[in-house]
Amino acid sequence: MNRYGLICRSIREHPGITQRELGQQLSLSLGTVNHLIKECTALGYVETEGGKSCSLTEKGLAFLEQFRVDGAVVLAAGFGSRFVPLTFEMPKGLLEVFGERMVERQIRQLHEAGVKDITVVVGYLKEKFEYLIDKYQVKLLYNPEYSCKNTLATVYHARDLFKGKNIYLLSSDNWLRENMYHTYECGAWYSLSHTDGDTSEWCVSFNKKGRITSVEVGGRDCWFMYGPVFFSKEFSREFFPVLGKYYEMPGTEQLYWENVLMELLDGSWERRFRHSRIPLPQQRPEPEMYANCQPDHQVYEFENLEELRKFDPRYETHSDNKALELVAKVLQVPESEIRNIKCLKSGMTNKSFLFDVNGDSYICRIPGPGTELLISRRQESDVYRAIEELGISERIIYFDGDAGYKIARFYDGARNGDARSPEDRKKCMKLLRRFHEARLTVNHRFDIRERIDFYETLCRSHGSILFEDYREVHRKMTELMDWLDSLNRPQILSHIDSNFDNFLMLPDGRVKLIDWEYAGMCDPLIDLAMCAIYSYYNTEETEDLLRDYLEREPEETERMIVYAYMALGGFLWSLWAVYKSALGEEFGEYTLIMYRYAKEYSRIVQKNLQKS
Repeated sequence: MNRYGLICRSIREHPGITQRELGQQLSLSLGTVNHLIKECTALGYVETEGGKSCSLTEKGLAFLEQFRVDGAVVLAAGFGSRFVPLTFEMPKGLLEVFGERMVERQIRQLHEAGVKDITVVVGYLKEKFEYLIDKYQVKLLYNPEYSCKNTLATVYHARDLFKGKNIYLLSSDNWLRENMYHTYECGAWYSLSHTDGDTSEWCVSFNKKGRITSVEVGGRDCWFMYGPVFFSKEFSREFFPVLGKYYEMPGTEQLYWENVLMELLDGSWERRFRHSRIPLPQQRPEPEMYANCQPDHQVYEFENLEELRKFDPRYETHSDNKALELVAKVLQVPESEIRNIKCLKSGMTNKSFLFDVNGDSYICRIPGPGTELLISRRQESDVYRAIEELGISERIIYFDGDAGYKIARFYDGARNGDARSPEDRKKCMKLLRRFHEARLTVNHRFDIRERIDFYETLCRSHGSILFEDYREVHRKMTELMDWLDSLNRPQILSHIDSNFDNFLMLPDGRVKLIDWEYAGMCDPLIDLAMCAIYSYYNTEETEDLLRDYLEREPEETERMIVYAYMALGGFLWSLWAVYKSALGEEFGEYTLIMYRYAKEYSRIVQKNLQKS
C-alpha cells in the first residue's frame, strides 16, 4: 500500500486537514503521519501551513493520477438460492433495501466517487439488469457459465476489463452504509469485518503494514473477507495469469476467485500446477493485497430472507413476492410467520421451495417459464380430484387451476425413490400398478402424437435448431405410433411423468406418487417406458422394471409396447428440451440421451416387428 498516495488522497479529499486528523482517518500514529508529511513535503507533493493544516501541490495531484480508479466490475450473475422465492422473480442484487435496490445504491456511491465506467457481469435473469444501461450508462457482460461454475469463472470472463487498470470488484448484493469508494486507491485491498467467537467465514491474517499474508476458511476472533475488493493494475498483472491457468484446470469449476488468492499465499498453487502438469512460471507471482478493515455495521451481505427481515422491517409484512403473498393468504398468516425457507432442487418444469409455518412444513410449487404452453393446470386439477380417494399422492393445501401455483404439506423424513435400488423399484412399481388397477378416468387424453407435433411447432416458432437426421427419425416415430394405434389398447388415467424423483419414500414405509401435471388418459404401459428413460435404464434394467410391475415375465407384445413408448418418449422429451433451451433453460446431455432412446429403441421394435 503506497502511504504517500494515502496521504495525498486524504489531503485532496479533505483540504485543510490537520496532521492529527490525518492520523485518525488513516489509523496511523501522529508520529508516523508527521514523518510521512515531511517526506511528502520534501518530494514536493504537500504544502503545510503553520505546521498544522496541509494542502496538495500540482506535483502531488500529478503523483496521485497513477492511483486513479478506472472503473468497477460488479458480479451479478448468480441465482441466489438462499433468497428463494424472491430470487425466482428477481436477481438478488435488484432486491430493495429501504426502498433502494442494492446494486443501484452501489452504482450511485461509485458515481459520487467519480467512478463512471461500470460493468455488471450478468447471467441469471440477465434481462432484469438491462434498464441499468439507460439509467446509469453501465455496460453488461454476459457470463455463459453462470449456472454451472463459480466466481472464478465469472471473474475470468471479465479478465480483459482489469488489464492495465485500477478496478473495483464488487458484488451486486452488498449494502454499504457509508460510501467507502474513492477517486484514488493506493493499493489492492479486500474489505474485512471482525467477528468475536467462531466463524465459518474466510478469515484473514495480515502483517503490521496491513498486507494480507494468509487466508483460511473458518476461524475465531478474527478479521474475515466481507464486501468490496479493489484490484490495482499491479495486482491484476500478477494475479490474472494464475487465475487463467486455474480456469483451464479440471476440478476448479466450483472454486471462488478467492481460492486462487488463498493458494497463492500458502504456496499450494504450485502443487496444483504440478498435479495438472502445467509448467510453473519462471518468476513466482506475488500479488500484494492489503486489509481494508471496516467498522461494524458498515458492510452487509444478507445471507437469507430472515436476515433481510431483521434489517429492513418492510420484508416482515410485504415482500412484493407473489409466492410469499399467496402462502400468507392461503395459510392466513403474516409473511413474517413464513420461516426456514429453503430452495428445493429446481425441477425441469417448475421451481419449488420448502418453508415452515407454525411448526408445520410445506412445499410451494411455482410454474417455470413457458409451462403455460405445455401444461393445462385445469386438467392437472381434474387429475388431483380423480386420484384423491386413492390417497397415493401428496396432501394438497391449495391449487391454482389457472396459474399453476400449488401448496402441499411436506413429508418430514421423506426421500425420493432410488432408481438403482431393487427394493425401491419394487415398492414404486407396486404403487404404480395399484394406481393403474383403479382404472380412473378423466376428460382429457395424453396424446403423444399431438404432443410431438405441438412441441415441434414450438421449437420451429422459436428458431430452434433440430437434429440433423430429424426428418428420418420423425418418420420412424410415425410408424411406431401407427402400430400402437392399430393395437387399440385400453386407455386409463396414466401418470406420464413417473420417474423415481416423483416417488416419495416415507419413513413409515409408505410410498407416494407426486407431480401429476402431465397425467391424462393413455395406455398405462407408457408409465413404465417413461420411468425407464428418466432413469437412463438399459434394456436389462428395463426388463427388471417390467417384471416388478407385472409380477411375472412380460409377454413379447407388452415388451415391444414399452420399448415403443420409450422411443416416443425419448423423441418427445428431446423436443421439449430443445424448446426449453430456446427459452434460456439448458439441460445439458439430457437432450442427447433422450434422442438416443428414440433412435435405438425404435430400431429394436421395428426389427422385432419385421421378424413377426
